[in-house]
Amino acid sequence: MRIIAGDYKGRKLETPRDNEIRPTTDKVKEAMFSILIPYIDDAYCCDLFAGTGSLGLEALSRGARFCQFSDKERESVSIIKSNIDKCNAREYSRVLHGDYMKALKKLEEKVDIFFIDPPYNDNLYIKCLTAIDTLDLLNDDGIIIVEHEKRESMPDEVGNLLKVKERNYGRTILSIFRKNENKE
Repeated sequence: MRIIAGDYKGRKLETPRDNEIRPTTDKVKEAMFSILIPYIDDAYCCDLFAGTGSLGLEALSRGARFCQFSDKERESVSIIKSNIDKCNAREYSRVLHGDYMKALKKLEEKVDIFFIDPPYNDNLYIKCLTAIDTLDLLNDDGIIIVEHEKRESMPDEVGNLLKVKERNYGRTILSIFRKNENKE
């Protein structure tokens, strides 16, 4: 696994020895970041269920200002820290060990880009979106990218969040959420 573009382009990232983490493929990552072009510059990001940290590091590489990474697995947190060091991105990063709610409650400002890619079949998508909406953590012009399996469909709305786009990449779907401007 590597960083595809930007300041850290070509840096190889550490991955776990087993197959516990399901990294985002380069094809899906490239598609994801082409969607994010208008949002990435100077963005405050949050990579929930970060695994190796590849999505947050890709965002930093492409011009994001800061990224908070979180994962509840100790091995993942260790890998994320190692990958941050490989990219010399420590001053632009914060790593939290714990579940997604702990990470959301520790955000220091509203988020421009959320990456949500939990373990498949854990039913955490709606819970994460609901928590982000309830805690009002997304900037008005922010975006949430949810990576999920094709067989798991995302609702069109979760609270004040509206699904504005969905892209299919084989077995992987990217669902994009924004604040619903028509809801108060």
